[in-house]
Amino acid sequence: MEVLDLHHQIIQQSQGAMGIRDLGSLESAIAQPRMTFGGQYLYPTIVDKASALGFSIVMNHPFLDGNKRTGHGAMETFLVLNGLEINAFVDEQERVILALASGELERVAFTNWLRQNVGAS
Repeated sequence: MEVLDLHHQIIQQSQGAMGIRDLGSLESAIAQPRMTFGGQYLYPTIVDKASALGFSIVMNHPFLDGNKRTGHGAMETFLVLNGLEINAFVDEQERVILALASGELERVAFTNWLRQNVGAS
């Protein structure tokens, strides 16, 4: 699981608490980009898939610590691996992730923000 490696790196850099709080929540979050219903992807575009991954890690809280950082990092890595990048300044990205985690920003608004702030790398 690349997400576990990413989480490990983030926690090592920030001195947070290492560990998985809920393996089922982590597996669910990681599976989101591949979810289908009736043979159709629930998240059809790369940006939709990245948003679903980031959102699910942030909101599912699968780790003891670093859920927001790992969710953001996994989303950003997913985009880069698919030839895209987030163009917004880091401060704006941080504000958006914090708003998402606090419930101030809903899933649809988060996905729309990401669509508006992603471009080719």
